[in-house]
Amino acid sequence: MRVLGIETSCDETGVALYDTSVNDNQGGLLGDALYSQVAMHAEYGGVVPELASRDHTRKLLPLITQVLDEAGLSRQELDGIAYTAGPGLVGALMVGASTAHGMARALGIPVLGVHHMEGHLLAPMLEDEPPAFPFVALLVSGGHTQLVEVQGLGRYQLLGESVDDAAGEAFDKAAKMLGLAYPGGPQVARLAEQGDPKRFRFPRPMTDRPGLDFSFSGLKTHTLTAIRRLEADGELDQQARADIARAFEEAVADTLVIKCRRALDQTGLKRLVVAGGVSANQRLRERLAQETAKRNARAFYPRGRFCTDNGAMIAYVGAQRLLAGERDAGTMLAIPRWPLETLTVPSKAL
Repeated sequence: MRVLGIETSCDETGVALYDTSVNDNQGGLLGDALYSQVAMHAEYGGVVPELASRDHTRKLLPLITQVLDEAGLSRQELDGIAYTAGPGLVGALMVGASTAHGMARALGIPVLGVHHMEGHLLAPMLEDEPPAFPFVALLVSGGHTQLVEVQGLGRYQLLGESVDDAAGEAFDKAAKMLGLAYPGGPQVARLAEQGDPKRFRFPRPMTDRPGLDFSFSGLKTHTLTAIRRLEADGELDQQARADIARAFEEAVADTLVIKCRRALDQTGLKRLVVAGGVSANQRLRERLAQETAKRNARAFYPRGRFCTDNGAMIAYVGAQRLLAGERDAGTMLAIPRWPLETLTVPSKAL
């Protein structure tokens, strides 16, 4: 089954083509393309929804043509289309949904709206050595920080989540405090490489109490307080900024690792999937490698370009659910807020 995947939930336009018949149902990615709007939004210090929607409209159809040409296929050779139905910016979601439904109706093929975070959750399935079910997943991005127990497609139990800012959102806010460009995560990580790890130690929020929920708003406030104190003393030079970035990054990484350790212990599982934009952070990966090694466990990640939003993860999840018989019931979906735990197991689950 050849499925076209479309991702337009926020500031990246992603398109990919996945074929379930290739390589025994694994790694059947025939082509993918991604256009990032980061440069456009950087001027405003964050995503401007109206600009995002307009840019998706301009870029989506050319990217679809590019991916089909890369795979050597025509639109008539598609068997289904999957698109991101949510969560995300409603205008941006509508661009992908309307395009997917229009194409599917013209071609007479099924179409399905996919949950954006389920795409991230299963993105490591696109790798040569995908994780087997069950596993614990850490979904960590600009909009979400969640720990999920995954027993199979659609079988998800939420273990913990952020009660305020997501980790990626906290990175963006810390970057803004430090005078860094958008998007903040990579900028903070780059600056932190020059930081002294011994100068500051920031709190690891909500790690001094039981449970698997996260909170990063207090860490954000602590960071702002440290910056203002240095400013008042006339000591906020470039080295001080790097030292703060290092302390902030280490605090976020340690907090995520502590919660992942608890989740593995609580579930008794030995496989950890880490996905979403923050999963690309090297300090986080180093700490998780150390922690999983202690427990004879293993961490799985999507390849670099699939850590952030992309069409490949949508094509993969859409293909699995379309194979299981799921379809949109004639109405295109755009769901800005859509809890992951409300997803269901397909009636013909593979």
